[in-house]
Amino acid sequence: MRLIHVLVPAERRESILDALDEKDIDYAVLGTDGRASEEVLVEFPLPSDGVGDVMDALRDAGLEEEDYTVMANAETASTPNMERLENRYANDFDPLTRKELRSKARDMAHDRNSFVWMIFLSAIIATAGLLVNSPAVVVGSMVIAPFVGPVLTAAVGGVTGDREMLRDSIWLQAVGIVVAVGSALVFGYLLKTFAFVPPLEITALGQISSRVAPGLMTIAVGLAAGAASAFGLSTKGPTSLIGVMIAAALIPAAGTVGIAVVWGYPVIAAGSLLLLLISILAINVAAFVTLGYLGYRPNGFDRGLLTPRDSTSTATFVLGVVALLVVVAGTGTATYQQITYERTVNQEVSSVLDNSEYANLTYVSTNTEYAFSGPWFESETVTVTISRTSDGEYPGLATRLQRRLSTATGQNPSVRVHFVDYEVASSSQSSLARPTQEA
Repeated sequence: MRLIHVLVPAERRESILDALDEKDIDYAVLGTDGRASEEVLVEFPLPSDGVGDVMDALRDAGLEEEDYTVMANAETASTPNMERLENRYANDFDPLTRKELRSKARDMAHDRNSFVWMIFLSAIIATAGLLVNSPAVVVGSMVIAPFVGPVLTAAVGGVTGDREMLRDSIWLQAVGIVVAVGSALVFGYLLKTFAFVPPLEITALGQISSRVAPGLMTIAVGLAAGAASAFGLSTKGPTSLIGVMIAAALIPAAGTVGIAVVWGYPVIAAGSLLLLLISILAINVAAFVTLGYLGYRPNGFDRGLLTPRDSTSTATFVLGVVALLVVVAGTGTATYQQITYERTVNQEVSSVLDNSEYANLTYVSTNTEYAFSGPWFESETVTVTISRTSDGEYPGLATRLQRRLSTATGQNPSVRVHFVDYEVASSSQSSLARPTQEA
């Protein structure tokens, strides 16, 4: 429910009140004193989903919203036509007005100090959760991470032509990423240096191994999270839970980067960093496109959004655009290569396991490190998880898979096969299987 207050000049009073009457709006007209005594204040309650429709009608009748318009929340309203209005707009999807959208986005933004501190603390919690392989702790880090604020204000700044909001939001996101990665790196270094964490094979930790490289699912999650955040922002609903989804795509990946650097896994660090970059790009693009799809546009083309103001601004602007293009092109190319690589790996592993000699094996999943080769990095690793219903040994399987993958991909990955053993109950007892051990 909204309570709208508009200041109406005397010469437009009749047309605006007629527009309210046509919409069956119950209103009150209050006189004003002082320097603007010829104006009147009109207030009326309205269902939230009807704000856009009614304000459009008032603008057509000559209302200048910039003069004086206040939209406040109302708990309830009892007027002759309120029930009729609620029924009229009950099934309408009416996004917030531009002013409401900007106001809601700004309310979600943190000041810089609190934003940095919350990112720092969430990164510490995420790093601890990753190292102890605790999904609950990792989820807790997502809850407090405030990334949703700058993501949404960046999208709103872009679709409304607010250059300052857009610039500040992008800068704040960059600061947040640097703080998150740096915090994870420093915290991980302290834990390792003072032996608070035993020697680890970090790829054996499920919470880390699932975040070692970008992939198709990464892009899907980022796009869906960004689109959901934009839809949530444009309605009267809350966006707190959507913020958790955005943080889920960013904070654990930042923690993985720091851990991989400290524990000496440069391939995982590179893959996790690209995972982080492609996720935040996907989130921002999806949020911007979704708001544009919902009809939000600048009032006219704002050249100031794209045109620098002086020579210094020009140089900064050009460098920023070039850097952004390099990041987008680099992460996009690397992600496409990784998706193609993973698809080929899945196909080849499935083809090998289709042989009759592996009839007792069931293909569960494949986990690949980032497929990057170079003089400073070790070969990537492919971990194939397979379930088996017998205690049979398959000593040549890893070698066979390695040869097939090398031929198919042109790479030379290190292949590890992880078996999950199941004991099958006899038909006289139960037809269900239960896991017994992992090998």
